[in-house]
Amino acid sequence: MMQPQTTTANPPVDRPATLRRYRLVLGLFIIGLIVSGITAFPLRRELSAVAAVRGLERASVADTSNSFDHWILTVRDGLRDSYARYPWLAYGTDWLAFAHIVIAVFFIGPLVDPVRNIWVLWAGIIACVLVIPLALICGALRQIPYGWRLIDCSFGVFGAIPLYYCLRLTRTLEKQQS
Repeated sequence: MMQPQTTTANPPVDRPATLRRYRLVLGLFIIGLIVSGITAFPLRRELSAVAAVRGLERASVADTSNSFDHWILTVRDGLRDSYARYPWLAYGTDWLAFAHIVIAVFFIGPLVDPVRNIWVLWAGIIACVLVIPLALICGALRQIPYGWRLIDCSFGVFGAIPLYYCLRLTRTLEKQQS
């Protein structure tokens, strides 16, 4: 007599492999936050370097032939002028950089114990979603070109993807614990 084959709805999952994938993805997210924070410190130098790479080191906004160069030179000149007259304005972007690093620190909890710290992933996803209205509304108020606002929105979208993936892996790890 043949025995009926039984299938399981949830095949066994390799917990160490799931945890490795989770930590790799979340670790890359943390590194991304830190790198994006660190790049906010030298804004003036970065914009001057981008202008130089594009051959615009001596150009003015009036000399530009495309919107990308126009925006790069507008921001570069704005930073030069404002930092020359009001160097303390750069302190605001220093705090922005610091905030990115501090936010990255909060993700160490889920890196160590994903199930217990799942709330941090949810907070991160909510923050990523909120990037979109912030970029669209405040970007319009600050006269940021629409294309650049979409680039800012992409940080929220691309940040939410690894966090959502980690959230799914956390649920898998949670089921394995019980």
